[in-house]
This record gives sequence, C-alpha cells and structure tokens, in this order.
Amino acid sequence: MAGSVGSKYYDIFLDYSIQLKHKQDGDIMNSSHFELLNVIHEINSIKEAAEKLGISYRNAWGIIQRMEDILGFSLVIRQRGGSHGGRTTLTDDGLKLIQAHKELRVAFDKAIHDMTKKFFREINQ
Repeated sequence: MAGSVGSKYYDIFLDYSIQLKHKQDGDIMNSSHFELLNVIHEINSIKEAAEKLGISYRNAWGIIQRMEDILGFSLVIRQRGGSHGGRTTLTDDGLKLIQAHKELRVAFDKAIHDMTKKFFREINQ
C-alpha cells in the first residue's frame, strides 16, 4: 500500500522484475523462468512443475533448453522413467542460480521497500 486509507495512492504499488540478458541473444531468464526452476527443484518433475504453473510440458522444456543453450551449461538433470517413474533435478549450477536469485530478490525487496516508502511519503505530502 502506497498511502494511507483514502489517499489517492492507497491502491497503488511499485513492482519490479529481475531478468538475465545476454549481450547478443537477449533475454535468458525472467521471473517466470526462475519460478519454473524453483518448482522443478521442489517437486523434481518438469511435467508436474509445468502443470502447477499452468504451462505445457513442451513450453517448459523449451524454456529450459533455451536457457541452457544461451548460458552454455546445464540447469537440469533428467532421469528417464522406468518402474518408479522419472525425475528431474537441478544441477549444481542450476541450484546456485536460483539461490543467488533468491538472495538478490531479498536484498532488492528491502531496498525497494525503503525507496518506495520515501517516494510515496514525498508525493503524499
């Protein structure tokens, strides 16, 4: 909330996103891509992660392949099915990437919160 109850900014919020971009290839990862990796890490399945996020398996797999192609390293390890079904886990690089993103997001959230309070304090005077 950006203002006190009844102020003209009461229902207005600031938001931001963190994206990884490549000089030549453009977008690599946005918030939904980080979320896809997080959900894969939580449930060890691209198929179930895609279902949970409301995207197709094919789209989820395409996102992962594009990220890996541009980054030049693997983010996931797929183990094919069998009698107990398959599973997908994140590589060490994939884990480091989502952990660093989480930590960066926490730091940004605090900084944005402080700056936003100051911004709305100034415009609500």
